[in-house]
Amino acid sequence: MTAPDARSGTGRPAELFFEDLVPGLTVDLGVVTVDADEMVAFARRFDPQWYHVDPDLATASRHGGLIASGFYTVSLFMRAYVDHLLSRAAADASPGLEELRWLAPVRAGDRLAVRVDVMGARPSTARPGLGTVSLTGTMLRLGPDDRPEQEVLRTRFRGWFAVRPVEADAAEAEAAPTDGADGPDGADRPDGADRPDGGPIAADPSAAESPDGESTEISEPPEAHRND
Repeated sequence: MTAPDARSGTGRPAELFFEDLVPGLTVDLGVVTVDADEMVAFARRFDPQWYHVDPDLATASRHGGLIASGFYTVSLFMRAYVDHLLSRAAADASPGLEELRWLAPVRAGDRLAVRVDVMGARPSTARPGLGTVSLTGTMLRLGPDDRPEQEVLRTRFRGWFAVRPVEADAAEAEAAPTDGADGPDGADRPDGADRPDGGPIAADPSAAESPDGESTEISEPPEAHRND
């Protein structure tokens, strides 16, 4: 049974934990359709460049019409990520992203297939009880036959996820002696009675080797600050 405080990213009881997000796993985040009114409203509020908000100028330009703000596109990715993964997973905050690329223009009416791939996972040295998961998110424009036509967005980022809670073994708890059952000195206590049963997972011992709680990956510049 899930511990009461094991909540998903949307506050519901979590069913996926750090241990479930193994490298090689691909999660389908569904298909989103770009709404014209929402696309322009977002641009007017947050990114009012002419090729996002002025249809006449955009049509007369090399763009051939309005294109979505890249930040609107990544917002669509984020919503799909929350709806299809974080709503089920014991998600914590994210320490950041390494890459965000807009690979092709996105337009009103586009249907975008969204997915996330788990690239790596390891216990966090900075946040005991959490694991750091490295992820790649992609969005692919679909054609009329629902076949992928073009990749429009790619992002690489990391997320923190809680490790699965350790439950006490009911049988072992029943076998444990009651207070005073073996005398005040406890001389007849069975071997191992002092061993904790079902306590929380210990912090990563490697944290002791990293006083600043940081670690590095070969794939990133050595001077890059990490907060795993």
